[in-house]
Amino acid sequence: LVDKEKLLQVFINLMTNAFLAMVNSSSKKLIIRSYASQLNKVQDKVGRRAVDNFRLGERVVRVDIEDTGIGIKEVNIIKIFDPFFSPRGPREGAGLGLAICLNIIELHKGLIEVVSQEGKGTKFTITLKMKEGGLI
Repeated sequence: LVDKEKLLQVFINLMTNAFLAMVNSSSKKLIIRSYASQLNKVQDKVGRRAVDNFRLGERVVRVDIEDTGIGIKEVNIIKIFDPFFSPRGPREGAGLGLAICLNIIELHKGLIEVVSQEGKGTKFTITLKMKEGGLI
């Protein structure tokens, strides 16, 4: 079972960031998808090792939150989940939103991934375990 209040906080943080990223963008689209999927490639925390949260072939639920905003600079991608990091500066947030998102998803033994292209937008994908009849 998931903590729906904590997951709601994750979704609100990601959507707020998406809206802020689209303020000065000519295209303003926010796309949210949820779907069942099967993990078919080895990656961080996905594989056959005892420390992996997921196994290859495991069925999961994924949620994509994608925007057509300004994107994230490549040099910042590795820092975005760090506490107190904000590309907008200290007057426009504490830089804790994505650090909190990561913490909540890790508490659920899930994954949060980001793909971004400067000037084109950003997509966050959250992956959570599934059990028969629903989420774990």
